[in-house]
Amino acid sequence: MTVLPIRLVGDPVLRAPAVPVTDFDAELGKLVADLTETLADSGGAGLAAPQLGVGLRVFALAPQLSDGEFDHLVNPVLEFPDEQDQDGPEGCLSIPGIYLDTRRRRNVVAKGYTKHGDPIQLVGEGLLARCVQHETDHLDGVLFIDRQRPEQRERLLATLREAAWTDGSDLPEIRTSPH
Repeated sequence: MTVLPIRLVGDPVLRAPAVPVTDFDAELGKLVADLTETLADSGGAGLAAPQLGVGLRVFALAPQLSDGEFDHLVNPVLEFPDEQDQDGPEGCLSIPGIYLDTRRRRNVVAKGYTKHGDPIQLVGEGLLARCVQHETDHLDGVLFIDRQRPEQRERLLATLREAAWTDGSDLPEIRTSPH
C-alpha cells in the first residue's frame, strides 16, 4: 500500500471517462489498497482511481460511510429507486478547499464488484448516496463543479483562478453528468 499524490483539477485524467475493469488480479488489489490508503491519509469520504491518475472504473469509500461493510466498488452501475433529491455541501480532494451546495439524488443502489470479482450491491441514502454519486461521476470524467448552476460556476471559476495551488491558466471545462 502506498499513499499517492491526488491529481488536481486541470489534469486531463480527471476529464477522461474511465474504462471498465476486466482483470480482477493482484494489480487491481494493489490499486484498491492504494486508493484506500490514500483516502485514509487525506481524510476524505471517497476517492476514485482517476484521482490517482489511473483510468479504471474503481473507487474507494471511507469505511465509516457504510459501517465498514463496503470500502470499494469496481465497475459501478447506479440506479435510483425514487425521485427524491438532496442538497448539501460537497467538496472534492481534486479541488481542495472548495465546498459548494450540490444537488444529488437522496437514494442510490450501486451494483458492481469487489476487487476479487464478486458481485455486490450497495444501497445508500444521504451522505453515502452523495459519495457514491460523486465518485461515479469521477469515473465518467465529471466533477462536482459541473453540477452547479451557471452563476455558481462563474464564482467558482473566479475562485479557482485565485487558488494558491493553481496558476489560474488551466481552468476546468464544465460538463454535464450522465446521472
